[in-house]
Amino acid sequence: MTERRLLILFGSQTGTAQDTAERIGREAKRRHFQCRVEALDSYDVANLINELLVVFVCATTGQGDPPDNMKMFWRFLFRKNLPPTSLCQMDYAVLGLGDSSYPKPDAVVDPWLLALWDKILALYPLPPGLEVISPDVCLPPRYTLHYLAEDSLHSDSSLLQSTPPRTLPSELHPFAARMVSNQRVTAESHFQDVRLIEFDVTGSGITFSAGDVVMIQPQNCPEDVQQFCQLLRLDPDKCFLLKPTEPGTALPAHLLQPCTIRHLVTHYLDISCVPRRSFFELLSHFSTNELEREKLQEFSSAQGQEELYSYCNRPRRTTLEALWDFPHTTSAIPPEYLLDLIPRIRPRAFSIASSMLAHPGRIQILVAVVRYKTRLSRPRRGLCSTWLASLNPEQGDIRVPLWVKKGGMKFPADPDTSVIMIGPGTGVAPFRAAIQERVAKGQKGNCLFFGCRQKSKDFYCQAEWEELVTKGFLMLFTAFSRDQEEKVYVQHRIRENGRLLWELLNGQSAHIYLAGNAKQMPAAVAEALQSVLQLEGGLSPSEAEEYLSALERSQRFQSETWS
Repeated sequence: MTERRLLILFGSQTGTAQDTAERIGREAKRRHFQCRVEALDSYDVANLINELLVVFVCATTGQGDPPDNMKMFWRFLFRKNLPPTSLCQMDYAVLGLGDSSYPKPDAVVDPWLLALWDKILALYPLPPGLEVISPDVCLPPRYTLHYLAEDSLHSDSSLLQSTPPRTLPSELHPFAARMVSNQRVTAESHFQDVRLIEFDVTGSGITFSAGDVVMIQPQNCPEDVQQFCQLLRLDPDKCFLLKPTEPGTALPAHLLQPCTIRHLVTHYLDISCVPRRSFFELLSHFSTNELEREKLQEFSSAQGQEELYSYCNRPRRTTLEALWDFPHTTSAIPPEYLLDLIPRIRPRAFSIASSMLAHPGRIQILVAVVRYKTRLSRPRRGLCSTWLASLNPEQGDIRVPLWVKKGGMKFPADPDTSVIMIGPGTGVAPFRAAIQERVAKGQKGNCLFFGCRQKSKDFYCQAEWEELVTKGFLMLFTAFSRDQEEKVYVQHRIRENGRLLWELLNGQSAHIYLAGNAKQMPAAVAEALQSVLQLEGGLSPSEAEEYLSALERSQRFQSETWS
């Protein structure tokens, strides 16, 4: 009898691939497999040669890039010195998911999984006398909670390092940076609240260069935490230790032990995320109310996905709001299932908007506070941006857990290379870092295209740019879309300044950088650049397209956009 072990490895940026990997893991347990689910980069790749059966679940991020938690694995696979036969003993399957902007991957996943289990069970049949565990049976939780006496807990403040860390700050060991200032940089009358926030990272060992990103670990607001605990009838001050139900299950790396319910809900459970299908599936097992149970079962079925999308994704309903809608079920949730039910709060990435050469020991970020209306009565709010905006460093010592990662954009090392930067809105953040860095080194040839709505309301860092223009360090082209009858955007300014751009690109081998919102802007900018290449460079449409592609391949054209 072959050993029935299954390894599921995922590459996930926003949690979609992880959620699917965990779903396959649950289905494997129903088929009596010994099963492990791990992120690609936390798995020791040297053990792959001993695995018999592996399922890879991978999403893409950005412009079709591998997610952060599989980058090392991806590089390892492409190593020239790997023997071509090293994995020939392994049966494997690969499920590719696109990124989280693809609204309904389940339409692909459901039929694929049915076929996968047929294939796997043909290779690894069920042991005699065992049946597939029915979906009606609730699987045991991954962890159990062991409650402790009150006095066995450290205070919440000790959970962050404020003393210099032994290792460089990372996701597992963030640095508790002191917030120095939190300044609104849009007019009070402007519809959007944008902040320039500064942190002190002295003594952290953190270094960065222009183009790098700071990762911030946000937390839920006290009102939401209180509501959640009331709905689930949890005592927030109860203190517990987590124990894995099965040997070999790793404890959550980001959760300190022992822990209070309040700390778990504040710092770990993402109660403000839009719940996934797996949430409703598990919830349906706890339901004591027939009407609620029927609705939950519909949301978890393949046929109910359109309905679930309208209920959850379209209005961006949060997990907490969904729990409100199923009150009988919610009050019956066993606390040990909380970590199976709700994913952890993911860190958020922000382009660093300052240079260490200009501001030693400091990190500045430009944060647009996310707030928008859907058909739900309460406005939708971004978890991290709302939390950051609420912090007031003038009211005491405010600490924010953060660490720094290499960004996707690299600026030229050669001081004589000119740079063309296109950064409408908060897309200007990484370019502020690059300009400060280049100016500190005495580098000229900095050309910035900046766009916003109104010069008087959301022209970020206006005084700083104008001073650099006066000193001869910066060429600045601005597009204020609402300051005149006809809307003017950065792509219009690019076309108007075509001769200069062609001279910089063709005559001076300049590099181009683009950052900002991923909706229509990147395509409109690419189109404007192609028209410049045709008009000023005399290229045909196909030559202009190839010219831009060649710039991208040689990293002379780099972009970083977000949705």
